[in-house]
Amino acid sequence: MEQPHLIVIFGATGDLARRKLLPGLMHLVQSGLVPDSRIIGVSLDELDDAGFRTYAAEACREFSTRPVLDAELADFTARLSYVNVTAGPERLAQEAAKQEAALGGQHGRLHYLSVPPRAALDVVRTLAAAGLVQGSRIIMEKPFGTDLTSARALNASIHEVFDESQIFRIDHFLGKEAALNILAFRFANGLFEPIWNRNFIDHVQIDVPETLSLEGRAGFYEGTGAFKDMVVTHLFQVMAFMAMEPPTSLDSDSISEEKNKVFRSMLPLDPREVVRGQYQGYRDEPGIPADSDTDTFVALRAEIDNWRWAGVPFFLRTGKKMAEGARVISIAFREPPKSMFPSGSGVGLAGPDHLTFDLADASKMSLSFYGKRPGPGMKLDKLSMQFAMHDTDRAGQVLEAYERLIYDAMRGERTLFTTAEGIERLWQISEPLLADTPPVRAYPAGTWGPNAVHQLIAPKAWRLPFERSWRKPNATAE
Repeated sequence: MEQPHLIVIFGATGDLARRKLLPGLMHLVQSGLVPDSRIIGVSLDELDDAGFRTYAAEACREFSTRPVLDAELADFTARLSYVNVTAGPERLAQEAAKQEAALGGQHGRLHYLSVPPRAALDVVRTLAAAGLVQGSRIIMEKPFGTDLTSARALNASIHEVFDESQIFRIDHFLGKEAALNILAFRFANGLFEPIWNRNFIDHVQIDVPETLSLEGRAGFYEGTGAFKDMVVTHLFQVMAFMAMEPPTSLDSDSISEEKNKVFRSMLPLDPREVVRGQYQGYRDEPGIPADSDTDTFVALRAEIDNWRWAGVPFFLRTGKKMAEGARVISIAFREPPKSMFPSGSGVGLAGPDHLTFDLADASKMSLSFYGKRPGPGMKLDKLSMQFAMHDTDRAGQVLEAYERLIYDAMRGERTLFTTAEGIERLWQISEPLLADTPPVRAYPAGTWGPNAVHQLIAPKAWRLPFERSWRKPNATAE
């Protein structure tokens, strides 16, 4: 990318900016992917340029996943300036004009809204008043609305200022290397695409348990919950990537259209096939009402009613304060219609064959299957073939999710972002659940959620926890 950019970060002293955005932008600048740029931080904190540069330097040293050299850090922080949001759009316009003059020539504009959803429209109006809409792109954080009505209203209000082509609704799950690997795995290999359908796949699980609690986000989380915070904005997006038809090309419009076709084909959620939970102790958290009905856990069955997936259940699960943290897609293949193996051979005892994608930062895949145990007789064991990015010599070239998404937005690449149509359709299929919400069931912290999740998936079983662990980096199979 040759075009320099003015980047404006709203919420520049918040947790997301400190942990991800500032270190990520520094790496993009260091790597040469982003040419000359100027970055304006906008927030409520009483800081000047020097104070913001000190804040950013500390954030980069603490949270960068790569070595931070003093010279590179100094070069990055010299690009930063700060505007207090209370100074108004006139002050922002003045600072933007100054930084754009320093860039010279043609340049792009990128605005990142790292702000609570209720503040998004105020930021949009500030950008309009500052004259920073033309020729710009805007990244918006989730959740995008809380139901169909609010999503439509939010889209309509934003479209009064920004064209849809300028809006990039971010989902950092899709920015991970493993998510993109799904596309390569499916569409570049003749081995898997022919069996990627209802005739060969029994069911799919998308499992994103978290060990974290609220982490100081009680005000946001109490009004949102696990379903609105995670399922609509993350898990459904991952499901579309996994389930979509082959696009006509790899351009962003073609891929977005195939994802939207998946959303159009989804059946409305049945509240009877949804389990909501709340970890014990949630109501004791600061700022949480004693009678809170907010879900910190949700598991559900979704269905895609099209030719490829009719009758194949998709089981989604996510929650706070669970036994492990993971981000896993697990695809269970149908078992053979008849087994020639004798009783006691072990076939079928460890469940069906699975293809597993680990969406954690270290991209990993595993294919499990039955094989003969060495020795006399016909005893079968569950075996697996595994691939991990850290087993290659290219692990250092992986961009973190936010880095990739910021870079794509600057280039106008929309493949990994959600459209207005897509997000409204997801809220539409969620309406039956939001109108008839099942009660929350208590579950102990450090577990896999309420016991009712086993009835939800029966007679199948949840893939997590795994019966085996991933191999360590560069380890050989035992």
